[in-house]
Amino acid sequence: MLPTPEQVRQYIADGLPCDHLDVQGDGSHFDAVIVSPAFEGKRLIARHQLVYAALGDRMKAEIHALSMRTLTPAEYAKAGT
Repeated sequence: MLPTPEQVRQYIADGLPCDHLDVQGDGSHFDAVIVSPAFEGKRLIARHQLVYAALGDRMKAEIHALSMRTLTPAEYAKAGT
């Protein structure tokens, strides 16, 4: 069974503190905007690794593709998104 965007959102939220989290998708391909204080001082690859860690084995088994925009709360506020 393919996960819903809501399930993917919950998977991420359960493993990573998020100030804002939006996930859209069709069951196998997802787009996410993730705002977390955990991203402070981290490069893009380290931010993505935090998200992948929160998803765990689901990234291999359930989720085919995940495109993500990872922002700190300050970056998100500055972007006005």
